[in-house]
Amino acid sequence: AHLANMQGTKKALVCGLLALLALQAIFVVSVASEEAAADPAGAGDATEVVQEEENKVVDGLTADERKLVEENAEKFEFQAEVGRLMDIIINSLYSKKEIFLRELISNASDACDKIRFVSLTDREALGDNSDLDIRIEADKDARTLSITDKGVGMTRNDLINNLGTIAKSGTSQFVEAVQKSGDMNLIGQFGVGFYSVYLVADKVTVTTKANNDKQLIWESAADANFSISEDPRGNTLGRGTRVTMHLKKDASEYLDEPRLRELILRYSEFINFPIYLNTEKTVEEEVPSDEEEEKKEESTEENAEEAKDGEDDAEVKEVEEGEEEKPKTKKVKKTVREWEQVNKNKAIWLREASDISDEEYGNFYKSLSKDYQDPAARMHFSAEGQIDFKSILFIPKSAPSSMFDNMNKKMENIKLYVRRVFISDEFEDLVPRYLSFITGVVDSEDLPLNVSREMLQQSRILKVIKKKLVSKALEMIRKLSDNEEKALDKGEEGDEKKDDESEDKKEDDEEGEEEEGEEEEEDAKTSIQKYKDFIKEFGKAIKLGVVEDTKNRKKLVKFLRYESTSTKDGESVSLQRYVDRMPEDQKHVYYIAGDNKADLKASPYLEKLAKRGFEVLLMTDPMDEYVMQHLDEFEDRTFVNVAKEDIKFGDKTEKREKRLVERAKEDMKEFLEWFKETLGSDCEKVVVSNRLTVSPVAIVSGTYGYTAHMERLMKAQALSDPSKYSFMAPKKTLEINAFHPMVKELARRVGEDKESEDNQKVARLLFESAMVQGDFELSDKSRFTHAVQDLIRDRLSVAADAQVETPELPEAEEEAPAKDGEKEEEEDEEKDEL
Repeated sequence: AHLANMQGTKKALVCGLLALLALQAIFVVSVASEEAAADPAGAGDATEVVQEEENKVVDGLTADERKLVEENAEKFEFQAEVGRLMDIIINSLYSKKEIFLRELISNASDACDKIRFVSLTDREALGDNSDLDIRIEADKDARTLSITDKGVGMTRNDLINNLGTIAKSGTSQFVEAVQKSGDMNLIGQFGVGFYSVYLVADKVTVTTKANNDKQLIWESAADANFSISEDPRGNTLGRGTRVTMHLKKDASEYLDEPRLRELILRYSEFINFPIYLNTEKTVEEEVPSDEEEEKKEESTEENAEEAKDGEDDAEVKEVEEGEEEKPKTKKVKKTVREWEQVNKNKAIWLREASDISDEEYGNFYKSLSKDYQDPAARMHFSAEGQIDFKSILFIPKSAPSSMFDNMNKKMENIKLYVRRVFISDEFEDLVPRYLSFITGVVDSEDLPLNVSREMLQQSRILKVIKKKLVSKALEMIRKLSDNEEKALDKGEEGDEKKDDESEDKKEDDEEGEEEEGEEEEEDAKTSIQKYKDFIKEFGKAIKLGVVEDTKNRKKLVKFLRYESTSTKDGESVSLQRYVDRMPEDQKHVYYIAGDNKADLKASPYLEKLAKRGFEVLLMTDPMDEYVMQHLDEFEDRTFVNVAKEDIKFGDKTEKREKRLVERAKEDMKEFLEWFKETLGSDCEKVVVSNRLTVSPVAIVSGTYGYTAHMERLMKAQALSDPSKYSFMAPKKTLEINAFHPMVKELARRVGEDKESEDNQKVARLLFESAMVQGDFELSDKSRFTHAVQDLIRDRLSVAADAQVETPELPEAEEEAPAKDGEKEEEEDEEKDEL
């Protein structure tokens, strides 16, 4: 009973609402009729609007022709799966609305490809429309966007089968048929790609004409129905298809010519067929001025009167006509519409590298990267195997200013194409981030894509492409590096030849050889400078690759360049060249890291190495310390940081020096213990040095800890947590030069009086000065400052208890009161200062 009462109540509410709606409708109609009667002018305006709408031409069809289309249209329903999936396609399949233009242009290109292929066996297939192209036209008044091609067109059955079934494509069937007899690949799934139009359109009209059928019109509004009718205008296309989209309100941007041009260049720049955009331009043309028109009227009247005179007057008239001035004109701006080809660049990667000039490569790179410079290097190649693709890679001359600002951002320098149709340039795994500066294109003929053409179906394919791209990019860098090494070798050989040249050669021969030598020298200089510029711009990226890319680390290490104790200013050396010119008794690759070359060359850590003639690499880039943490050896030579303890030389002299050091340890055993006790926890241990020859002391880090330079780098990081690397803090070892006069004298004084405060101050000052020289951070800077000031005080013979005498301040003088005029001037000056 309760349920019955509730149902009755609901019925009563519904009936009441319907009655209210009916009354509202009656009221609106009556009000409208009253307003029309009261305002006949307004009714007249409404009639004019209706007439304008009836006379409006949309997509070439008048209102009468559209009525014929609707009356004669044959209605169809989409297959059941299309109705269910339509909403998914429109709202979920594509991540960007702008993709629709790429899909439609690809379909138009497919249609042109198909008719061109058919014409190989049927010469009459092309007919009078042999110039295959694609034309795009926007109508802002009608809010329509049309894309027309001169392709193969569609018959009635094609419209029903291809546009009525999702993922069913005439192109796909055509490809299957062709592949049985030959190798012919075409792009796309027409059914799926076509339905991307509903991302931006409420209604779509497809006008098409095939060679073996009449011109037909297909229409649908993305619902469960579509209609097909014969075009009442007859054959206006000749052959081909015109897709007209009635755009949604939020798709107005696709009516703007600059936006359309941008999308065409982004997605379809390298389509085989020319793409024309209907553009609006303002031109100037010359027309007769108003004054000239008045003169013409006056001269016409005068000529009529003079025509009554005799022949003499006629002769005079001829003379006057010959002396007439040119008519005056004025320039008037006029708006015209014309077709402009947008895709003028060609896909040069499809041609043989030998057929492409440097200028063509340069122009292509500039259009691709929007760079104003030519590339520093390029690599044009074809890959075959698990997947076939063609590619061109470029190295820019200059690094992007924001290359290292956001390393986690998706890279957009490598553009992926499928049969010259742009797919995407947003990849995280196509190339590693240390090669993000590489610019180029990858174009595949058989890349498997999902229906939206936006993601690869199999990540395995991406891995194959990535492996090949990385290999070719490293090969490109290797060539630059090898050219530099060869140029340096030639330079060294040239210097030797110049020294060995005899003075008995003829002058002519000498002149000829000098010219050839100059050319070779220029080429060598160019190669050296080119790689020098590359390292300057992208050296950090290569070092990042050494840290991150374990598979290619051995290749990347060979690309590194460093200054050394043997290089001149502005020069650098590769690890391979360093190893090649090592002395026979040198067993290790020595290096030191710091802020600048001058400080590193003056470091006490290098003294014994310099004496032996061993070259030391000077690393001044903050990344070098990180790089060396991932390198153990090169060409079976271990890396040794000379700023760390237990340095080894591995030569014959080392054994004899070791005996001297052991003897010094025994002689200074008590002095070393006193020194360690004086320094306390500030120092891990005090030992006799085997590396110092000139300096009295030096502080080195532990074998497995950070160096002072690395510790400063870690602390300089804004978001670093010191607790995480505290266990890596450098363990300081004080090395003393047992044979230095200062050390000997201090040891003698300590032997006489171990409790002397002066000796402790000297020991502390030696330790802290070594800390400063070694880039270590002082635990008590004020103590070191006072110690240095005491030393200066002693040298200047200033008493320790001398006080600072500050003179008394003079008494303030009373200022005379300023006059009114002076006060105003002072106030103005104060205002000006403010």
